[in-house]
Amino acid sequence: MRSLTEHDIRNSFVNCSKGEAKRLTVPRDLAERPWDDLDFLGWRDPGAPDRSYLVAERDGRLVGLAMRFQTAQRGFLQRSMCSLCLTTHPRGGVSLMTARKAGAAGREGNSVGAYMCTDLACSLYLRGKKLPENGTRFDESLTLREQIERTRGHLAAFLDKVYA
Repeated sequence: MRSLTEHDIRNSFVNCSKGEAKRLTVPRDLAERPWDDLDFLGWRDPGAPDRSYLVAERDGRLVGLAMRFQTAQRGFLQRSMCSLCLTTHPRGGVSLMTARKAGAAGREGNSVGAYMCTDLACSLYLRGKKLPENGTRFDESLTLREQIERTRGHLAAFLDKVYA
């Protein structure tokens, strides 16, 4: 992913008002992000424990999503899998992220959701730059490039649902 500025990020949001996009918390460490290893930029809002944001490229333009989530409340030994990168995490590592749909459907209250890594670090888990809490990922027969393409495809499908 190409490096982004705060201006790029704020102007990318498609499912919230311009005022909401102006007020949301943007990461302060944009210059230090590992852009070459990211398929999308995702972060949690430190001031609002139930909010997270995602910015990705779709059809050559940036698309930002404001999302809400509630950390999964499952049993201590139960694990969950991210629907984007297929990384498994113990309790709380995967959450149902819901995003208002873009346009009139979103203004009417319609939303879509997907189970994602709560920290939105899917790209780093795929590349082995970050390890899940248990310290491992499943071994796959797919190459890293194929796993990245699969994750990008899952993300594209989620973004498509925001516009549907």
